[in-house]
Amino acid sequence: MSLSKLERRQRIKYRINKTIRGTESSPRLSVFRSNANISVQVIDDINGQTLVAASSLCKEVAEKKGISKSEIATLVGKLVAQRAIEKGITNVKFDRNGYLYHGRVKSLADGAREGGLKF
Repeated sequence: MSLSKLERRQRIKYRINKTIRGTESSPRLSVFRSNANISVQVIDDINGQTLVAASSLCKEVAEKKGISKSEIATLVGKLVAQRAIEKGITNVKFDRNGYLYHGRVKSLADGAREGGLKF
């Protein structure tokens, strides 16, 4: 019997999280994608703290009208990169959270790279 989408994503997520752990010098950039929105957090797993966060619900992004979800994801990536650089974070480990590296997840990663983050 084949896996459902959620079961498949959960297996991929566990496989990724075995190797990716965020530290103070290189925190984890974790992506969450729903049907309507996308959000991202920069997390220090050792101290259990969210250092920076951005979402498509943030005022800077939400006031943009008439653009596609992929373009919104790019804006969110640039926003999180800007906020992270203000806090002195330049290197991160990308955690796609079980989602395929395609579409909005890829657009967010490209936007974060354009904003100055390295991963």
